[in-house]
Amino acid sequence: MLLKKQTSLFFLFLLLAGLSGYGQIKASFYKAVFTTPPKHTPSSKTPDGPLAGNGDIGLSLGGTPDKLRFYIGKNDFWRAYPVYPGGGIASPGFLEMNIKDLEGGNYYAEELLDSALIKGRFSTSKLDLSLDTWVSATANTIVVELNPNQATTIALKLKATEGNTSISHYGKTGDVIWVTRSFENSPLLDWPAHVAMALNVTGGTLEQNGTLRLKAGQKTSVSITIYTNQDCKNWKERSIKEAAATDEGTVQQLKKEHLQWWKDFWNRSWISIGDTTLEKYYYASQYLFASSSRKGKFAPGIWGPFVTRDSTSWGGDYHLNYNYQAPYWAAYSSNYIDLTDNFDQPVLDYIEKGKRHAKELLGIRGIYYPVGIGPKGLVTTRWPLSPQEMFKRYGTTDNTIDGGYKFLGQKINAVFSAGNMLMRFYSTYDEDYARKVYPYLLECANFWEDYLKYENGKYVIYMDHYGEVMPNLKNKGVWKDQLGDFNSTLSLGLVKMLFKGIIDISTFLHKDQPRQAKWVQIRDHMSPFPLGEKEGRMSLKSVEKSPSSWHQGVMGLSRVSIHGLILPGGVCGPVTDSAFNQILLQDVAHWKDKAKEPGDWGNTLGNGIETCFPAAVRVGYPADEIMGYLKERIARQSLPNLWITAEGGGIETLAAVPLTLNEMLLQSYEGVIRIFPNWNKSKTASFHKLRAYGAFVISSSLDKGKIEEVQIHSEKGRDCILENPWPGQHFQVIRNGVKGEQVYGKRIVLPTAAEEELLLKPLL
Repeated sequence: MLLKKQTSLFFLFLLLAGLSGYGQIKASFYKAVFTTPPKHTPSSKTPDGPLAGNGDIGLSLGGTPDKLRFYIGKNDFWRAYPVYPGGGIASPGFLEMNIKDLEGGNYYAEELLDSALIKGRFSTSKLDLSLDTWVSATANTIVVELNPNQATTIALKLKATEGNTSISHYGKTGDVIWVTRSFENSPLLDWPAHVAMALNVTGGTLEQNGTLRLKAGQKTSVSITIYTNQDCKNWKERSIKEAAATDEGTVQQLKKEHLQWWKDFWNRSWISIGDTTLEKYYYASQYLFASSSRKGKFAPGIWGPFVTRDSTSWGGDYHLNYNYQAPYWAAYSSNYIDLTDNFDQPVLDYIEKGKRHAKELLGIRGIYYPVGIGPKGLVTTRWPLSPQEMFKRYGTTDNTIDGGYKFLGQKINAVFSAGNMLMRFYSTYDEDYARKVYPYLLECANFWEDYLKYENGKYVIYMDHYGEVMPNLKNKGVWKDQLGDFNSTLSLGLVKMLFKGIIDISTFLHKDQPRQAKWVQIRDHMSPFPLGEKEGRMSLKSVEKSPSSWHQGVMGLSRVSIHGLILPGGVCGPVTDSAFNQILLQDVAHWKDKAKEPGDWGNTLGNGIETCFPAAVRVGYPADEIMGYLKERIARQSLPNLWITAEGGGIETLAAVPLTLNEMLLQSYEGVIRIFPNWNKSKTASFHKLRAYGAFVISSSLDKGKIEEVQIHSEKGRDCILENPWPGQHFQVIRNGVKGEQVYGKRIVLPTAAEEELLLKPLL
């Protein structure tokens, strides 16, 4: 009861303060706390220690109090080798601090979400050392601020990761210690990669041998400036020069700018739902994604910039059959469009290779993408280059499958990325963006115009597989008998999404109108999604026909089907087809029957937490049950740094909680805006500046079962199609502070002007 009263007073305070800084205040409630050293840092997957990043550089804190290690990752440092393993994102290196006085000491650290700081305190009877470290939000610099209660010494070691054909150099220029790591002399590299890390000390005494002497009570800053040859041509010289120019004034200015960046970030959108567990993971996931992705920088791979060793799983690449796309899905509705800006470049850079694959391997137009790529047109998933290595890894000597590239039986990889492009287009109606991605969408359309077959009045899809089909040691290299899927639900949905989307964008851009008749025919005549009877009810099939007995069965709605139908597909829902939606809803209702253990609702312990939970919201499964299952899943498989983990992927899980909660509070994916569409109306909740399709930014609050008001900012002046937030009631429209029309109806179309502010209030 006391907590409820305090919460009410807190909200009253915020209202009186005009909600200024509320987003940052909410984020400041939550932090990750570590009372023991990380156990899995370094890791080939997600590290478990405190994390900080600026969307390009990632910092993972590992080690023990007497041997702290600051692992450094960078999104643009790749070994551009086309075969896995061996290629993929690489580790630049690490800073090690050896502190003898802290041997056997106590460990305490905090990962602060609101300020993106890692705070630490490490102590023994000899020494109490406080530490603040952060990755500058506005510069290529990591700062470690040290404050001891007693004089002590630290042995600093700035090291490059070794091996994997790299070459490293070490040196000192003036007071700056530097190290470089390069990939350039190996055969088959698509391009050379170089990174430089330059260290400088402010406030302490750094001796020639790397010993840092600290005085009692005196703050000392260790800064590391990092550039690659993707940042600039003079990557090494710039790192050293900027490091040398870093003094205490520079550090404080960087910190001021850093804190302001994160304050502004948190105030761009926020939610409040009264559930501290889910709110904590909501803000933690937003924090970790913002630390992983940034406009103007290379897109993050599977593990983001938190790479702590070279041998990362799947090379840390851009896996195109959902892993690469999924981390961005929550950013659109969360109003973090700029964090998605780097998504398109890798897939655009691969267009010419994709066109060659389509022509040479299938004899058709358009683009055909393998399962994994990297930046700058790099492919990361070629089969081993020798038959011997192929046999060792995959049980067959045939390394010429599909021209030597891993397509794994799937034709749909390019269209997966079209889903993200369409999400951004519908969310912003940005003409420049539409023109940027239209050529890619057009090549996807070219491919599917040629690949689809028209039979019995419907378009059908042969030989595009629901799951990956490939040789491996488990099947002893015998795999071709599993080829032959017909009308995969995944493919049917994504192809329908593609043609719906390209019709909308071509109309918006006034391009290729003569081709629209064909596109409309394909959109409207795709084969129906296959269904079968199960336990006396209709249920979804994964494929219409398949040589795989597993896929041939009536499996119900699951992660892969959801990709085609709901996320990113967006071609199904209660507005589109309420009868079909009811079938999907019943499938979700039976997920609990399949759960073998706590946390496995939706079969998401392996993959799919970012897919299944938001999909359950969209089809209308009860919100309270979803939230309960989501908390079980988090409790079962997450790290101390608040990263929810999965067996097969990394940053994709960061979309799970934000997207699930956003969809409960606001939906628009069928072109109709719905306020609190799947929320227990007896529970208080609010959201501020979430983004809806049509380029609308919306805020609203719910209290005591009633929506209090709805604020809508129209960026592009489009018609706002809205389900009445107050069913059966009239509501007042206030436009730019002036009373406008009074409106009534179930579904309302509100005309708007560009940059117009609308306030909707119920009439009693």
